[in-house]
Amino acid sequence: MSQNILISGANGNLGQAVVDYFLEKGNKVIGLVHHKKGIKKSNFEEIEVDLTDESATEVVIQSVLEKYKKIHVAVLTTGGFAAGNLLKTGQSELRKQYALNFETAYFVTRALISNHPKDQKLKLFFIGSEPGMDTSKAKGVVAYALAKSQLFQLAKILNSDSDKTGVYAHVIVPGTIDTPQNRKAVPDADFGKWQKPKDIAQIIGKHSNRLDKEVLIVEEEVISK
Repeated sequence: MSQNILISGANGNLGQAVVDYFLEKGNKVIGLVHHKKGIKKSNFEEIEVDLTDESATEVVIQSVLEKYKKIHVAVLTTGGFAAGNLLKTGQSELRKQYALNFETAYFVTRALISNHPKDQKLKLFFIGSEPGMDTSKAKGVVAYALAKSQLFQLAKILNSDSDKTGVYAHVIVPGTIDTPQNRKAVPDADFGKWQKPKDIAQIIGKHSNRLDKEVLIVEEEVISK
């Protein structure tokens, strides 16, 4: 059965892979992007919005739900990386990473739950990180890790009431994702050990129809294939 899939960061490396996965399965995909690229694909709608703007996000989600009535799955891939230890991480760095990696997901989630039909199930996927999951490993990426760590807490809050609300959340935890940007940044790395966006998209798809709620560590999923 065709579903309505909402994807933020839909023209990023991971976002594009998730878009393609769900389109190949015959779904309708609504992609939220910061800047339109004019992508023309059947059953795909591209919507430009600044997800760090709470009011703008609310307006867009309301319009999406007015048009499509319900969203079955939302995959929130918007985010960004920044290095920096404690001494190099001040208010500016904290606020930028918090806005990019947490608020973008929070604003979409809040708008969806506020406007979504109460009798319909909603599956949410957040993109976490290893330093965000275990902040003892985050001394070199303090702002990034602190922002990502909040996604795990948000998922716990949502999942604590899933039986009543019908909202289920996963946090996806990839290792290093194999992207052109990451290859350029670490040219001597063993790219074969990195996670492919397509593999991550498949893991998300596999869990998209299940009413479970857990942290999904991509490396363990890939190894188990």
